Amino acid sequence: MEKKQKKFLTVAPFECAWRDDLRFKEAGRGCVAFEAFAHNDVTVVFREQLGSQHYHYKRDNSPHYTVIIGSHRNRRLKIEVDGITTVDEAGLGLCCSSAFQSYWISICDGLISIGKGRNVNVLPLTQNHISLWKHVDCGEYKGEDDMEEDLRDEFGNFDNHQGLGSFLEIWELSDVYFIVGDEETLVPAHKVILAAVDNLDLSLLNQDFISIKDVTYPVLHAFLRFIYTGFTQIPESLLSSLRDLSVRFGATSLVKQCEEVIERFKLNKKLFDSGKNIEISYPSSQPHCSVASFPLGLPVNAQRLEQFHTTGEFSDVDVSIEGHGLIARSHKVILGLWSLPFMKMFTNGMSESVSSEICLKEVSSPKAFKIMIDYFYNGGLNLENTVDTNILLLELLLLADQFGVSLLHQDCCKTLLEQLSEGSVCLILQVIPSIPSCKLIEETCERIFTMHFDYCTTACNDFILLDQSTFYNILQHPDLTVTSEERVLNGILMWGLQPPSELCNWEVVDNMLSTNTPQDLFGKRLQSLNILLPLVRFSLFPLFLLKKMECSNLSMKIPSFHDLVKEAIGFLEVGLPTSGNNPKFQHRQSSFKELQYIRDGDSNGVVYYVGTSYGKHQWVNPVLAKKISITASNPISRYTDPKVLASRTYQGTSFAGPRIEDGKNCSWWMIDLGLDHQLMCNYYTLRQDGSKAFVRYWNFQGSSDAKNWTNLRVHENDQTISKPGQFASWAVTGPNALLPFRYFRVALVGPTTDDINPWTLCICFLELYGYFH
Repeated sequence: MEKKQKKFLTVAPFECAWRDDLRFKEAGRGCVAFEAFAHNDVTVVFREQLGSQHYHYKRDNSPHYTVIIGSHRNRRLKIEVDGITTVDEAGLGLCCSSAFQSYWISICDGLISIGKGRNVNVLPLTQNHISLWKHVDCGEYKGEDDMEEDLRDEFGNFDNHQGLGSFLEIWELSDVYFIVGDEETLVPAHKVILAAVDNLDLSLLNQDFISIKDVTYPVLHAFLRFIYTGFTQIPESLLSSLRDLSVRFGATSLVKQCEEVIERFKLNKKLFDSGKNIEISYPSSQPHCSVASFPLGLPVNAQRLEQFHTTGEFSDVDVSIEGHGLIARSHKVILGLWSLPFMKMFTNGMSESVSSEICLKEVSSPKAFKIMIDYFYNGGLNLENTVDTNILLLELLLLADQFGVSLLHQDCCKTLLEQLSEGSVCLILQVIPSIPSCKLIEETCERIFTMHFDYCTTACNDFILLDQSTFYNILQHPDLTVTSEERVLNGILMWGLQPPSELCNWEVVDNMLSTNTPQDLFGKRLQSLNILLPLVRFSLFPLFLLKKMECSNLSMKIPSFHDLVKEAIGFLEVGLPTSGNNPKFQHRQSSFKELQYIRDGDSNGVVYYVGTSYGKHQWVNPVLAKKISITASNPISRYTDPKVLASRTYQGTSFAGPRIEDGKNCSWWMIDLGLDHQLMCNYYTLRQDGSKAFVRYWNFQGSSDAKNWTNLRVHENDQTISKPGQFASWAVTGPNALLPFRYFRVALVGPTTDDINPWTLCICFLELYGYFH
């Protein structure tokens, strides 16, 4: 189904349109230019025979070429030959536009050139087709309007240079002049650009005027255009003159291109239409180069350019920073090429326009500024991987924003995103919000902060330097992940303290209020607390803790805190109705996986979960798999076998024998969850072996180092276990249930019901539940 609409051929999805007049006049040689609009890709098929209404290139067995511009959701450029992919390049987004755009595809004896825009540029063909693939410029041509619009869309409203071609034969910033022809026409140029061309004789630039009266202006124009843009056009009759001028000045790349065209012309004059200009392009060795990447795509020697930057040769401006002195001897054309503010500075008629020295006042980091100038000459970020790298990147980002260097801005953003971690987000969030064009980085940092809230608010106190708006965004983020709501309250109170204090919790702040007023502690941020405190979900606190907060100095001296605590107590005691799905009554995400107790001997506990390789594989005894370790108070023996407690198989005789610790009898089983694993335990299960040595006095304990133990539940004369082989489970409540531990143990603190061996702990199963990390 097809219809004509104005000048465009609109084709319905998955249909192909064929016309007789689209045949190439010469087999294997021709160029197709078209305009298309697509949200994803543009696919063009070249084949000998006409297609049918239901033709599809993926089912075509006949010889054909397939060009897919914007394949893989506009991420790649693909070329297929008879259905086999021969070119698959990433990062070439030629497609996906909001309006019709121009494209062209050229085929010449197997060489396929692809581009975007109305300027069709076909490289001269040589007999070595393979080598030509290295020289195909897959970049796209953009007009000035297209370039600015794309950069605004992607990187913010930056004024980016339009390539060195915008400086071709302009008088501004020029420092050398050609005197051409009998008319002695003056043509301006720039010494540093000419000096960096191939093997140009530098002695020619010792003067400000270069007389070449034996050369006509069209030849010099074609010569300079090739240098400044990497592309030129010239009538065939002047091609030899262009080659001779190139030889004279040492522009070897242009000499080579001219000679290749001349040879082609000798072999077959039909390759060139009479009366039309011959097009010549610089065969860049860099893939995917674009007009905005200087000096890629140009016959400019990057090493020479960097050498001139280092030595200051041909420099026409000394750049200083107030208070720091001379920073660089540079070239106005290079600075203006990258930065519109510099360009305006040198051309606005003010003192900088005629002076060979400029002094910048609002530059805070000379080191970052010097790196930015280096970037102008080599087009790359060369940063040492140190602890200060992120700080330097942020300073560079601010400079890129200040001087409108969009490509540097892009590279800084990319590098920052690659290096983001929970340890660096606080530093970055102190700077990024002030740069409107860095919204993506800001949102990414906030998301990382929310996912690692506990770490970001306890590892150090950098977060207290965040502004209110940024901290508010984090606290109300739907992905905020915490191990307990108490962490949120602690973070808000720490953020509010003025001047900043060391890491502390709400109880420390409450104690401070016994001798200080809220104004003394929080200063200007006291008002901010009234905005942030409602983001704490007080109803998720244990009731006893809320009762304690109700009588605290915080409650008595900060009305908003008192009201929130009172509301939460009412909800927990009376069950006050909530309006809809009010977030303040909902549990947040946890960085710990919840493993909930359902029934005795279920498959929901930590030991079982670890045995499945954390939910990835079929269950294997985790002790045998060495994912956890279980130890007993006595050495391993026939009846003291650690793997039994994790095996989920009933064992008639399984015990831990007694030992003396701190002068007292005890026996215990201990489980180690392993390095980097922790559990906030809220339930645990035991199973009696086949004996009648029932436990009555024992403690269930947690530890982070297997040395210092915290009682999670104390059992005194507990009569729960009364039968051999019986399961029994107990809840762990109170504040200690919110503490994460790596080690857990069941420790006898009193004799069992067995009169013969009263200090033998006889269990054959141990399972833990709660929030596992």
